[in-house]
Order: sequence, then structure tokens, then C-alpha cells
Amino acid sequence: MKPGIDEAIDLLHATLVGVLASHTTALPGYPYASILPFAPDQESHPVFLISGLAEHTQNLLADPRASFLVWDAEGGSVLTSARLTLVGKAQPFPADPLLVERYLRYQPDARRYLQLGDFRFFRLQAERLRYIAGFGRMGWIEGQRLAAAASIALTEEATLIERLQAHLQPPQELLGVDPWGADLRQGPLRRRLQFLRRPVAAADIEQAFVPAMERADER
Repeated sequence: MKPGIDEAIDLLHATLVGVLASHTTALPGYPYASILPFAPDQESHPVFLISGLAEHTQNLLADPRASFLVWDAEGGSVLTSARLTLVGKAQPFPADPLLVERYLRYQPDARRYLQLGDFRFFRLQAERLRYIAGFGRMGWIEGQRLAAAASIALTEEATLIERLQAHLQPPQELLGVDPWGADLRQGPLRRRLQFLRRPVAAADIEQAFVPAMERADER
């Protein structure tokens, strides 16, 4: 049974870090792997904030082809946990101010790096995704399915976050919301809320959010 795009999106939103493999310029022909924090953008593409001095930055500027691996760190055995590899091109781009704020909600430590001036944003656009959900549940997903998956505009998300935060009890913080679910942080812990019937239109997300919270609290 092949996994759906919704499962891939959930894993991207539930993960704080991943492993980026780029083409090393120091030893041409070999891959170079590095651990990177990231945040999904409004269309669930991985976004990185990286230094111009970093080895992987130099690699990507020379050849943007890369792969990025994320996994369910709380799933127990790495062989039975869900994991996802995105294969595509990681390239620099001018980040919208609302996207910068979204990134900083997911990765608050990055605020000090932005102040240094040597860091810039890269986005990985996947051409294909390989999702493994466990024994017998794996398959390739075309990147077009991620690009075409339901999403909402950053302006809509900003409005929703302002409204939905009222449904949360401190110290819970809403990091992001999309047609498939919402991402919360409570202290050091982060969790992904899945909407029951999805994707959900932007106008109906607030109505879907409350029952999703209630189901999560019952677990």
C-alpha cells in the first residue's frame, strides 16, 4: 500500500531537523551529508537558513541537486519508524517577511543568525519523495503532488494564528496552520494536530481546529 501525500506532509511538519545530502565540491563525485534545522513553508517545502561559510552552502551554490531526509524520532526503532526522503533542488530565494516570521516560530534560535547578515534562506523543491511508513508501506511520490497539495496563503495563516491562539492554554504556542493540520509547541515538546476531514478550506480551519485539539488531548 502506497502512502499518501498527507502522510508525507504530516511528517515534514512534525520534524525539527533533517539530513541534507549535497554534492561536495571538496571531493567531486561524492555526497556530503549534514544535519540541518528546517521549517516547512506554506506549501510544505523544506526551508533552511544557512550560512554562506557552511560547506553545504558552497555545495548547493555549485550544484543545487540534493536530497533531504526526515524521520519520526519518537517512533521507536528507526527501521519501523516513518521516514521521508525528498530529492530535488535546494536554491536560495528572497523570503517573504511573513515566511521569515513563520520560520522563526518553528526555529526561534535562528533569530540571532539572521542578525549576523551572513545567513540566507534556501528552499528545497522536491522532484520526487520516497516515503517509508513501515514494513510493506512504502513508495515514491511525485514532487508535483506536493506542489499541488492544498495550501493557504501566508496572510491567511497569520490571521488564523491570531484567532486560534485564543483556543490554547499557556504555555502552548501555535507555530503554523495549513489545510492538513496545525503545529503546536508546549515547552520543549512539539506536536502535529491532524484535521479529521482534510484538506480543509481556509474558511473552515478554525472549525476543524477545536475538535482536533480535543482528540489530541484525549490521547
